[in-house]
Formats: sequence, structure tokens, C-alpha cells
Amino acid sequence: MKQSSSRGRRAQRGITLFGLMFWGIVIGFLGYLLVRTLPTVNEYMTIQRAVTKIAATSPSTVAEARAAFDRQKDIEYAISSISGKDLSITKENDRVVIGFAYDKEVPIAGPVYLLIKYEGRSQVQSR
Repeated sequence: MKQSSSRGRRAQRGITLFGLMFWGIVIGFLGYLLVRTLPTVNEYMTIQRAVTKIAATSPSTVAEARAAFDRQKDIEYAISSISGKDLSITKENDRVVIGFAYDKEVPIAGPVYLLIKYEGRSQVQSR
């Protein structure tokens, strides 16, 4: 006895081996990029905390602010991209504002690098 053709064939659902491999490679590569860039993000956040802390103490001179950053750099081993001489120190509304900017190259594979440009400044706190 023949099966009725009114039922039709059920469409197969699921993922193919090629699709699984493609998504595995994409997710793996994104995970690799995340692992390579997280230390640079940690360094940026450490620098941001350091300049905010130093600006809150209201150093009286530019040299004093740079020396304070260099002392903080000696304590925080995560900071390696900039030093006190790379800081831009200004005053806004009688408050010290410390700014910084630097580029970080993250090696990906062979001659391929990811360039990340970091920039920040201490928060100006109102009286």
C-alpha cells in the first residue's frame, strides 16, 4: 500500500556541519580578540582611576602631578603604556584636570595588529 502524497515530505531542520564549523570559527575568533584586548581595557581603567585619584588631591604644580602619577605607576604594574610626562595637565574652574591619550597595538596573528586608541581625563568635580 502506498503512502498518501497529501502528507508531503517533512522539511529537515537543524544545522549542517558546515554551518556549525562556520559559527564555531566566528565565535572562537571573537573570543580570541576578547582575550587579547581585555588586558588593554584593564590598563585603561587603571590609568583612569589613577588620574582621577591624583586630580582629586589637587596637586599644586604640574611636576607634582606627574611625579604622583609615576609613583602610582610604580605601584600599579598594569600601567605600562604611558608615564607622567605623557599627561596633559590643565585647570578648569580652579580644579586640576589630568588628560591622557595613547595608542595600543594588539598583535593578532603574524603581521596583523589591532590598533586601539585610548583617551581619557579626570572628572571635574564641582564644589
